[in-house]
Amino acid sequence: MDTIINYFTDMPTLHRSIFLFGGLAFFLMIESAIPFFRFKNNRLKHTGTNIFFTLTTVLVNLPMAFLLLATANWVTINNFGIINMVALPSWLYAIVGLMLLDLIGAYAIHWIEHKVKVLWKFHLVHHTDQHVDTTSANRHHPGESVFRYVFTLLAVLIVGAPMWMVFMYQTCSVILTQFNHSNMNFPIWLDNILVWIICTPNMHRVHHHYRQPYSDSNYGNIFSTWDRLFGTYMKVDNAKLKYGVDTHMDPAEVTSIPNILKMPFQPYRPPIEYDREEVL
Repeated sequence: MDTIINYFTDMPTLHRSIFLFGGLAFFLMIESAIPFFRFKNNRLKHTGTNIFFTLTTVLVNLPMAFLLLATANWVTINNFGIINMVALPSWLYAIVGLMLLDLIGAYAIHWIEHKVKVLWKFHLVHHTDQHVDTTSANRHHPGESVFRYVFTLLAVLIVGAPMWMVFMYQTCSVILTQFNHSNMNFPIWLDNILVWIICTPNMHRVHHHYRQPYSDSNYGNIFSTWDRLFGTYMKVDNAKLKYGVDTHMDPAEVTSIPNILKMPFQPYRPPIEYDREEVL
């Protein structure tokens, strides 16, 4: 455990970039070789659009990095936060901290974005992708990147996470997000085992179905625990899924970068009411 802590304590910036872009390249190769859905879209354009938003996420987070560092240093110096209330073995300290960071910094803000109209209009950008793959992981409007960063700061403060734990959380978050958004044909037997612990592709795909209530399920990022605990877990036949948002199904509207950037500032479109409930 000390080796892991020491690594993340002194984690080089280069390594963080390798996890982000190397992970994208890795999962792109896998999903190209064994795709779940065989999309007929312009993949180069789709990838380019999502890489653009990946870069805007990096650019938004970069200037605020000092706030994360200052918060992590403050809780460490003052022994503040949930995980600092009781002495724990280092391995348990790391697991509990990681899980709580995932709860507050990912699950909570994600759930809230689906319930608050103003925040949903920003999060909508992520859901309007009609060809979800590993590049969709960071398809976030710059405004949403700010909201999520604020919740990450809150998580670090409430949990009492030292900087090495924050780096470990961010690394796991990047890898798991790319993994569970990937369009790989992941073995069902393996998925059924892993999904008891982490969010898998078969689990997260349901969240990207084009209509409710499926899009209001499986909010998890790293751990599937929170969806099971709070009753938001759903399991369906992935082959029946259709990506996107029913209020924004015009491909031209959701693939144009200028229009995607304006999306949160356009009039709110309420969920479509259907005569019959969809059962997948």
